[in-house]
Amino acid sequence: MKSLDLHYLARLSFSSAEAAALTTLGEARGRQVLYAHQRPEALESLKQVAIIESSESSNRIEGVVAPRDRIEALVLRPTEPKDRSEQEIAGYRDALAMIHDSHPHAPFTVNVLLQLHGTLYRYHPGQGGRFKAADNEIVERTADGSQARVRFRPTSAVETPAAMSAFEIAYRDAAGRNDVPALVLIPLAILDLLCVHPFGDGNGRVARLATLLLLYHHGYEVGRYLSLERIIEDSKLSYYEALERSSAGWHEGAHDAHPWLTYFWGVLQRAYREFEERVGMYTGRGGKTEQVRAAVARRFAPFAISDIQRDCPGVSHDLVRVVLRASGRGRDRGRGPRSRRALATGDGVSASAEERKVRRC
Repeated sequence: MKSLDLHYLARLSFSSAEAAALTTLGEARGRQVLYAHQRPEALESLKQVAIIESSESSNRIEGVVAPRDRIEALVLRPTEPKDRSEQEIAGYRDALAMIHDSHPHAPFTVNVLLQLHGTLYRYHPGQGGRFKAADNEIVERTADGSQARVRFRPTSAVETPAAMSAFEIAYRDAAGRNDVPALVLIPLAILDLLCVHPFGDGNGRVARLATLLLLYHHGYEVGRYLSLERIIEDSKLSYYEALERSSAGWHEGAHDAHPWLTYFWGVLQRAYREFEERVGMYTGRGGKTEQVRAAVARRFAPFAISDIQRDCPGVSHDLVRVVLRASGRGRDRGRGPRSRRALATGDGVSASAEERKVRRC
């Protein structure tokens, strides 16, 4: 496969800043292991929040939405999905559980990817677990839903089965080498998977599930305790831009993987920063006011006061409101536990009405 081709890998070189990012992530993985041994009760508290956020965000990126209380019910309790959106969220929940519980026994193979896709659509009989039957395109759409342009033309439907077989072999060969760092191998594999775009629907969600699986295989378990999908949703414009830049020339093996690698590493760096902040919060470092401030700092899109309360167990609605008012960073949009507050500052992630909508077809 194009990014995992051994000749392509041999041509890759990295700047000192890129090498430093890899070193930083390796150190974060080491601290993660220490937390697992020293603070298991704190990590257990984080798992539930991560599963809810992942199920919500990964689907919402693709336009699949449901009320937060319904998502919590689907994820935390045996609840029957009521409509198609809830069926897809429940399928993602089940696929996440499969990875969290069975990743040591789930190799990165075509069959496992098909199984993940089948699980994602298990509440839509006959739709999941098979490759696309027609060619698809990755397109950009305007605010009214009309097509603006084609961003990328993936592998054709007729070529997809052979391409996926080659993809599995290329990954296995690259993973068997000692000179390919795991944090180079993983994003390159996900880039190739997204460029093949093997399914008629659900490619982005399968890619995010595959990311979690591969990170588990290589000892990076932050996705168990913190939602990578939420971070990707927060930065989805950067996600699509990096993917577009790195997919240009992919069919010819002439693409530049660095924009995608840089984006991928940035997501993991932010994940580990938040992870360590949350472990500190759950283990009682700092007062409740500082916990709220840290939780607010992690939010870039509009959020509800109840969202902050979920991040800070034991913190009252009134305290959250007081801290927000004192910070001067936003404004109320109503009253009560579901009132929302729009942040006045952020990290470049836009939530405006003018945000370009990208639909993966």
